[in-house]
Amino acid sequence: MLDLRPNCECGDKNLTSNSTEAMICKFECTFRGTCVETKLGGACPNCGGNFAQRPIRPESKLAKNPPSSVRVLKKDCAA
Repeated sequence: MLDLRPNCECGDKNLTSNSTEAMICKFECTFRGTCVETKLGGACPNCGGNFAQRPIRPESKLAKNPPSSVRVLKKDCAA
């Protein structure tokens, strides 16, 4: 099951569990679509993989399967 990380690793912007801005790579590195396009050139800075829009977990499933509360930040994210 996906972690549904709560933030963009580049800039730390909050991403809700139903965010359509959230993009993930194969290792669930999580970034906003804006960062993927303008700062990262479409490639994950951690693994080199591509991104896909993160699926949305239905509200009815969040109580049993809550999103992660662990914030991950990439310190050397492209400016």
